[in-house]
Amino acid sequence: MSARNNPRPGGQGEAWYQQPILWFGAAIFAALLAGCVWMIVVSARHADTPLDAPHAVLGVPASTHSTHPPSP
Repeated sequence: MSARNNPRPGGQGEAWYQQPILWFGAAIFAALLAGCVWMIVVSARHADTPLDAPHAVLGVPASTHSTHPPSP
């Protein structure tokens, strides 16, 4: 047998960079990071418009506690 067909000495198998699942995991991680950066950039470009809701929307107050309540 040639040395090319034999596994690495010590039974270590293939090198880490020859494992496709690791490259797949790295691609998923890179896509996740790119998506996070994209969401931050898009949210920074488009400001939220304030709601004109006189009452709580889905249990969330329409204004913060530091603002004055609307006049009747």
